[in-house]
Order: sequence, then C-alpha cells, then structure tokens
Amino acid sequence: MSDALFQNLSTVQSNLQPTPITVTAAATIAPQNFITVLTGNTAVSTITPPVTGVHMLCIVPGTTTGFTTGGNIVGSTITISGRGYLFVYNPLTDSGFATTGGHYIAIVGLTT
Repeated sequence: MSDALFQNLSTVQSNLQPTPITVTAAATIAPQNFITVLTGNTAVSTITPPVTGVHMLCIVPGTTTGFTTGGNIVGSTITISGRGYLFVYNPLTDSGFATTGGHYIAIVGLTT
C-alpha cells in the first residue's frame, strides 16, 4: 500500500489524476484509482486497499461479476453491468466481522 496514492482516490480530482483503469475480475483485485472498471465474470471477495486509511472506491462491473463475502468485503451482491458500486474501507479490526484487519463495507442501492 502506498499512501502516495491518496489523491487518486479522492472524489475531487483534476485532470492531472489518472483516468479510471480496467482490470480483469478475480477473487482479489487491487484498485489504484477511485473508479475501477471490471471485466470478466469472476466474483470479487477481496479488495487490496490502495491506502492505509479510510477511503471509498467505486467499482463498475462490465458484466454481472458480483461481490461475495469470504475475503474482506462485508455484504455480497450480484451486479448489473455498467452500474457503479461504492465500497467504504474501515481500516480497524472489528470482531463483529469475519475479517482480520480492515474490511470494505458495500454500499449498494439498485434502481431500475
């Protein structure tokens, strides 16, 4: 993790920040920007935090990838292609969740 990436995760950016990247969906992904686009059909269960502190990520699946528990994601969901899914990172260990270290809380609200 590099806290030098903190500005790439900010919701307020300039044209100097890198554009969103596309990564292949896998059980573990490692976003480097606030917005990450996924390709493929593998469900994601772990997100490698790009920085050590509290932050939010927007992940946009290109297919119906889905997010599952079992890693550091709290709350699972199927996904709809092209819709953004927000994840808030809690860096503290919390015995209420089955993760060691920090975890991502899925903020999911689907509309038709």
